[in-house]
Amino acid sequence: MSERTLLAALDVGTSKICCLIGEKKGEELSVLGVGLAPAQGLRKGVVINIEEAGHGIAQACKEAESQAYEEVRRVVTGIAGSHIESRVSQGVIALKEGEVRAEDVERVLEAARAVSLPQDRVILHVLPQEYSVDHQTGILQPVGMSGVRLETKALLVEASASAVQNLVKCVSQAGLEVVAVVLQALASAEAVLTQEEKELGVALIDFGGGTTDVAVFVEGSLRYTASVPVGGDLLTTDITVGLRTPRAAAEKLKETHGVCLPELVDEDEVLEVPSLGQKPPRKMSKKVLAEILEARVLELLEILNTNLEHSGLKKRLSSGVVITGGSALLQGLPEFAEQIFELPVRIGYPVKLSGLGEEVNHPRLATAVGLLLYAAKYLEISPEESPPESWLDKFKKILGLGG
Repeated sequence: MSERTLLAALDVGTSKICCLIGEKKGEELSVLGVGLAPAQGLRKGVVINIEEAGHGIAQACKEAESQAYEEVRRVVTGIAGSHIESRVSQGVIALKEGEVRAEDVERVLEAARAVSLPQDRVILHVLPQEYSVDHQTGILQPVGMSGVRLETKALLVEASASAVQNLVKCVSQAGLEVVAVVLQALASAEAVLTQEEKELGVALIDFGGGTTDVAVFVEGSLRYTASVPVGGDLLTTDITVGLRTPRAAAEKLKETHGVCLPELVDEDEVLEVPSLGQKPPRKMSKKVLAEILEARVLELLEILNTNLEHSGLKKRLSSGVVITGGSALLQGLPEFAEQIFELPVRIGYPVKLSGLGEEVNHPRLATAVGLLLYAAKYLEISPEESPPESWLDKFKKILGLGG
């Protein structure tokens, strides 16, 4: 029989918290439990109230546990926000045996990681872009090659130490242990992008509640990341103010009638808009709602386009742009994005998994599914098992959080 490995993923977002419990048997990954809870205590991807956030995490995990009939103790979680930065670093080592071994690859990546960092920063990922053995460049898998010198060019993804610390504390408050903190855009990419897209060049845009995150892949590797502090929650605020309606009603109008291209709306389409206070609902043209959304979405897309141009990689995006996240299904968004980016655009749905996979086949759950896939692919840590000591273990010891 195939060995059974339990995995748990926790997506702590600005508008929602999702916990997924998965099971890996051989190469098959299935979803056993799904838990969703409203997010509180977060703003633009960053924790601002540990107690409130911890309560939402506990609620989501309990819901997933009751579905899966499994107890969650350790989780892989994601992080996002404008505090995330990336930079290219190089590492060089001498080869002791005249041939590249797996431990040499680990050593050269550690050499790339050895950069001077302020005390308030921590490195999340060291992602190799290419290797060089002696004078041969452009190598993707160097193990087994002969030479005397191994060099790598890697992308370092770093974050605010306090943001990571507060996230880990929230999860600890819910009675759980974090075994890895993963860049959310990297996790979403695992769920919605194909390897061919990554090879040909693609930009992933994760349109969340508090932030919109960008990840650019070229030649199979992550080359650029950015985060914009504008998300679906700001669209809801615009509707609330523009239509003078309660926030809950604005969120519902966005989800059920939201269109960001007014030309897609018929002139005679009318909506019923709830009023503030005790006033009766009003009839209003759907075009008014579309015009409110158009203004904010245009602003966001132009900022994202500027980011792509500044990355220097836009001309290499042969696969175009993939949009995922909770606000990705806004009607007219792909067409609008194609106009601004001048690139093909598609909506990114998570890869289908067995078990309860149909329940999570939605762009808003792309990060959670991606975290589960990331854990299965790179970590393979059962919630009951203790992983080897990592940077996160050392980091938690420094913070006095155990580990």
